[in-house]
Amino acid sequence: MDKFTIKTPEELELMIEGGKKLSDVKHALVSEVKEGVSAEDLDNIAEKLILEKGGKPSFKMVDGYSWSTCINVNQGLVHGIPHKNLIFKSGDLVSIDLGMYYKGFHTDTSVSTAINPSEEVTRFLKTGKEAFEKAVSAIIPNKSYIYDISKAMESVLHKNDCSPILDLTGHGIGKNLHEDPYIPCYASGLRIETEKIVPGMALAVEVMYTLGEPGLTKEKDGWTIVTQDGKIAGLFEDTVIVTEKGRKIVTQ
Repeated sequence: MDKFTIKTPEELELMIEGGKKLSDVKHALVSEVKEGVSAEDLDNIAEKLILEKGGKPSFKMVDGYSWSTCINVNQGLVHGIPHKNLIFKSGDLVSIDLGMYYKGFHTDTSVSTAINPSEEVTRFLKTGKEAFEKAVSAIIPNKSYIYDISKAMESVLHKNDCSPILDLTGHGIGKNLHEDPYIPCYASGLRIETEKIVPGMALAVEVMYTLGEPGLTKEKDGWTIVTQDGKIAGLFEDTVIVTEKGRKIVTQ
């Protein structure tokens, strides 16, 4: 993959501006997650809002994918097609993933929420949010490495009896939706052999995790990825820009 680095104040401002617009869309979608609403309903709202904000749906720029969002429920992790017959019900854990291309730059964000959640699901979602916060706090320009992000999220997940996903990763972002470096949800190898975090990086930091085993399988639609054991899965992702002074979450 290509590797993007922010080189000018103008590029930084455009990514911040685009990220804020995508954040607004995300929060609007979360407020629409209710019993009787379909995944297609959310996708239609997402596309309308993204276009109104002067952007384009990043996911529609992916070869072979025709929707503005990926919507997953319960054991669904990522890449779920927002079908009209996927109708939310009480107790569902709903994960929303979306991206926006704005004035030459992509931003990417994901969130998991639930309708009338059980105590178990509430704890599960709290764990994912904490893992994301710890992962971002590990971003220290010119001092930390990608390993540190992965280690931080993995530690929180294991502490709370959750499993990080092994087969999918977060990623760099910028002029392309997916750029180097890869950002795994778990730490492996030597810290210093992973990429050092430096100002100008734009990172889609993504916590992907499950309450069961980390094994995944793909459904017959060719896109939707679910847990093999049927246990619930979640994801929390935001686009984070590394600056000289620290980091800025632009899609929160």
